[in-house]
Amino acid sequence: MNNGLRNALIALSLGGVLVTSQSALAGILVQCPGDVDGDAQWATPGEIQPLNTKCMHLGAGDGFITMADGLSQYIFSFSDLTGLVTKPANPGDGDDVMMEGMLGASFPAPPIVLEEGDEFYLTLTNVGMSVRPDLFDPHTVHYHGFPQAAPIFDGVPDASISINMGSSLTYYYKVNEPGTFMYHCHVEATEHMQMGMLGNLYVRPAQDGTTYNYGGRSYTRFAYNDGDGSTGYDVDYPIQIGSFDSAFHIASETVQPLPFAMMKDNYPMLNGRGYPDTVNPDPLPAPTQNGGKVSQKESSLITAAPGQRVLLRISNLNVTQFNTLGTMGVPMTVVGIDAKLLRGPGGKNLFYQTNSVTLGGGQALDAIIDIPANAASGTKYFLYSTNLNHLSNDTEQFGGMMTEIRVN
Repeated sequence: MNNGLRNALIALSLGGVLVTSQSALAGILVQCPGDVDGDAQWATPGEIQPLNTKCMHLGAGDGFITMADGLSQYIFSFSDLTGLVTKPANPGDGDDVMMEGMLGASFPAPPIVLEEGDEFYLTLTNVGMSVRPDLFDPHTVHYHGFPQAAPIFDGVPDASISINMGSSLTYYYKVNEPGTFMYHCHVEATEHMQMGMLGNLYVRPAQDGTTYNYGGRSYTRFAYNDGDGSTGYDVDYPIQIGSFDSAFHIASETVQPLPFAMMKDNYPMLNGRGYPDTVNPDPLPAPTQNGGKVSQKESSLITAAPGQRVLLRISNLNVTQFNTLGTMGVPMTVVGIDAKLLRGPGGKNLFYQTNSVTLGGGQALDAIIDIPANAASGTKYFLYSTNLNHLSNDTEQFGGMMTEIRVN
């Protein structure tokens, strides 16, 4: 029974897809069609990527990020382990996934970008908590808003598998609908989402690559399968609304009771940063506690040329409050809400123009900004929270939930 016990798997066959979990016995198992070395990609000679197939390997663990006022914050989140070999050809070869994943958590979590029609294999490995080894929290991935999700892949722990420390699970999704989604851990959701297990996820439509003329211009990239080019754009940016309660994070790091009832966020952020860090186009320096691992890779700076259309893929994963984002100087045209094109039963577009949008936790929308054709290079517009108390980094003013739209 030695090999059988060591390799004991819980196997489920859903629609011809084999899913395996090593919850009872620790082990890293990456499932990706055509991938022979378990790195969730097809870089090794002889490996063949099946048509319309994507794979990704995420780690779930802890780490640190730095607030815009310099405060270090302890987080839980995901890391991108794609490309690390888990089935080496020779003993001792390959990368150590556990070592790379520990203290590798990033905020926001690594972005997931898919195309309509993809078959997506997402492996999650729970690498454990380096700072809090007393915590044995399992983790999941919840693809928020995914239509017709099989319960086993939905990530809600009372209906699907949760992944224990040192174990892996490969989720399978047949991506049938475009739009802006999001993903997060659904285990002890209030705690794990407050701690940072949140990521951008969006799906590009099958219409991409087809040329449509709209408003006197030609487009080949679209927010949705509109059939008329009305959601055409030149550049797109994911913008995730979020905020931290520093007292909650400090209590978690210092092994204190967690103040759920007193939760009040004091660090509003866009893509895991407060202003002015939001407009830094580069990854932020790695906190010393992370051992040199960069944890804030996603900028919120928006750049475009005069006359271009900018698609903002806005999502709100805040667990404590509604948030309103406004633009100054340029209006937004909302074309989709919660991954659905705004179009009536008769085919009429129900787009609307506005200078502010309000989202609750778990909501998303797609908004297009038209940069004026006569805008001078260097012109700045602002995307910011109209909740003025969210324009701060704790007690430091002139920060928080704000970024710039720069004309280049």
